Amino acid sequence: MKRRLYITGALTLVVLVLTSVGLYALMNSCTYQVAGRLVSRVDTTDKLVALTLDDGPTARTPAILKALADAAVPATFYLIGSELAAHPDQGRAIAESGNEIGNHTYHHERMVFVTPGFVRDEVERTDAEIAKTGYRGPITFRPPNGKKLFALPWYLSRHDRTTVTWDVEPDSGKTPTIDQIVTETLAKVHPGSIILLHTMYPTGDPSLAAIPLIAKALQAQGYRFVTVSELLSR
Repeated sequence: MKRRLYITGALTLVVLVLTSVGLYALMNSCTYQVAGRLVSRVDTTDKLVALTLDDGPTARTPAILKALADAAVPATFYLIGSELAAHPDQGRAIAESGNEIGNHTYHHERMVFVTPGFVRDEVERTDAEIAKTGYRGPITFRPPNGKKLFALPWYLSRHDRTTVTWDVEPDSGKTPTIDQIVTETLAKVHPGSIILLHTMYPTGDPSLAAIPLIAKALQAQGYRFVTVSELLSR
């Protein structure tokens, strides 16, 4: 009896460990979700690349827009609904600049182990704030920190929304220098790549400074910067 209980307990532990590992991998995957369309990179031979900027808007928005304009590159801004509500002028400036806006949830909370109602509220409240900016283009979605499990993908699938992640993230989870950001980006970019940078807060100074350097280097290699929606249309 004791041996049987031991075996049962051991098997239960193995199942729990494997389940936990599987859920962790699913939650963090940039290339897979349980329902709907997820894109981390577009399969193309054309030398196209999309620059995406997460979070905000904040008071740093004008400096970011100037850097993009000076470098002659468009970007897709994945904006937070609560930040849009707090900084409506900056949201309108992004819309008026001709750059693209995407949905990054209202509170920037991890979208795992959440209810369908919570998902709906986070996405739709942010859509409403995006509409107030005057932006009328396509709105793709990016989960905070790229994390998702079940409720979020099912909601997005039912509403025909595309989840956009990335395949190049030179400033995520670390404090790199400008040169490190540029070097890693150039090393990892391929045709159809989606680059993620964080420029909206003071810690993003190196990323902001890296934009013109990345743009110049990739343009010299024959790359053209496009918005996410334009890249997805390929």
